[in-house]
Amino acid sequence: MSYQVTVQPSGRQFTVEAAETLLDAALRQGLTLPYGCKDGACGACRGKVLCGEVDHGKAQPHALSDADKAAGTTLFCCATAQSDLSIECKQVGAARDIPVKTLPARIEQLNRLAADVIELKLRLPANERLQFWAGQYVDILLKDGRKRSFSLANAPHDDALLQLHIRHVPGGVFTDPLFSTMKVKDILRLNGPHGSFYLREESAKPVILLAGGTGFAPIKSIVEHALAENCQRPLHIYWGARARADLYMPELPASWAAAQAQVSYVPVLSEPAADDAWDGRSGFVHRAVLADFADLSGFQVYACGAPVMIDAARQDFVAAGLPEEEFFADAFTFAST
Repeated sequence: MSYQVTVQPSGRQFTVEAAETLLDAALRQGLTLPYGCKDGACGACRGKVLCGEVDHGKAQPHALSDADKAAGTTLFCCATAQSDLSIECKQVGAARDIPVKTLPARIEQLNRLAADVIELKLRLPANERLQFWAGQYVDILLKDGRKRSFSLANAPHDDALLQLHIRHVPGGVFTDPLFSTMKVKDILRLNGPHGSFYLREESAKPVILLAGGTGFAPIKSIVEHALAENCQRPLHIYWGARARADLYMPELPASWAAAQAQVSYVPVLSEPAADDAWDGRSGFVHRAVLADFADLSGFQVYACGAPVMIDAARQDFVAAGLPEEEFFADAFTFAST
């Protein structure tokens, strides 16, 4: 059985299954409500039940007292619906509304996606969650006070483990040990979320998502969030790399395009290797976009990759009619020891 939930004062609606918490259902459908631990302990997701009945679940007494319950307050991370509901809660409407946290994180998985790319999966403490907008990044805090920034590759609703796609930079003060001595169960410290690189959901314009190398990470987060929200805007994904091996998970965007009519995927190689047997698009990835869309005046563009790619794309896309304010970018820079 499922129930309809209306969020006030925004008027947004979502559907919740009988055994699903209100927060999980909202996040699954792209509605970002405030939350913290997702475990009934911190009270960050407190809100009012204006109409209808809920089961308060495992909410802890110090976060939700009997008096709170009698007054119609609940914790959305624990509450399950017993009927159709009207709830009162301020939806997170901008990056500045999300608190920046410093948290310990345990390495849960180290997956080699390519010879020089690792998927780092991190688990936060049991009573913590990191709320973020799809496309944002976190800083890994190093013991000497320096920090290294990496985009989150998972969507906000899929936050049991934080996912980072990290390319090895020879001499890198963080990536050298990551690729050599770090192991599962090691503890890191992170700070975030940061950045304004996230999908502007108020727009109905078709979207071009331009990735270079591991710039695919925030694009993955944005696309998975958009699909979870049932976004019907056209999403045109262009992923550029040097050789075939640098497209380290090509089956994933290909599967999106195969399953979703509004999604297309174009991989582009700048220097395919002799044994790549590449018969796809070649050259600079942003020029593949221009070859397909001569007039960009009706689009939004989200670009993530090396600064030279970002600068070239911005200049050429604006020349092709893209309004400057519709170009959103996150330029990856690499620091070595």
